[in-house]
Amino acid sequence: MEEFIRKINDHLIDVLGIIIFLLLWEFLPRAGIIDGQFIPPLSKVIAAVVKLFLAEHLMLHIAASLQRVFIGVVLAIVLAVPIGFSLAAFPKTAAYLQPLLKIGSQINAFALFPIFILLFGIGETAKISIIFCSAFWPVLFTTVAGVRQVDPLYIKSAKSMGAGRLRIFKEVILPSTTPFIFTGIHSGTTHAFLMLIAAEMIGAKAGLGWIILNSTANSLMPRLFAGGIIIAFLGMLLSYFIYWLEDIIVYWREKAN
Repeated sequence: MEEFIRKINDHLIDVLGIIIFLLLWEFLPRAGIIDGQFIPPLSKVIAAVVKLFLAEHLMLHIAASLQRVFIGVVLAIVLAVPIGFSLAAFPKTAAYLQPLLKIGSQINAFALFPIFILLFGIGETAKISIIFCSAFWPVLFTTVAGVRQVDPLYIKSAKSMGAGRLRIFKEVILPSTTPFIFTGIHSGTTHAFLMLIAAEMIGAKAGLGWIILNSTANSLMPRLFAGGIIIAFLGMLLSYFIYWLEDIIVYWREKAN
């Protein structure tokens, strides 16, 4: 009972903090304590969100952004997961490639945007390439880490019972590695979504990043903050969706708990 009451109090404190923040956001600009020209009151931002939904085809912009994220992240998963398993299976090869992989992972994907523009122009391919690069490295490294943490005793036990390589991979290595892969997918999607906003500010005609850029260029500050709120909310929904998908796929971990 005490634990239940403590959790309720913690949630109430969190909610209270959010309410106070929102009230200050509304009050401070209207009172002139902060410049309302640059930080508009919350009510104006909410009105801008409603206007985006009703008059500016917001769902089309959201769909354009989500499509780019989906294609880029799926391509990253399709390539990074098999490469990660291969590197873990051949540690000597991985050791030789490790310096190169570390250098590649440290390069900001947006820094490569001029190269992507030269190769693919300013169309969708360049934007998806940036998203792919942002998501690729987290998925790759977590896959490798997941395979390496598999207890060798499990593999030896499976071999002693006559299991072949394919069965060991399917029933031992893959189940143990899947939670790590989802950790990489979660991290990669977060990085990709943030990088998408920057990518859509160059050569895009639709998307959440385009809304931010267009609002900045036209000094539409309520619309700018509205775009930021929508991006944050959409990112949160993506995060919850990945956790939900993980709970469905990694069902054995839920049973173990």
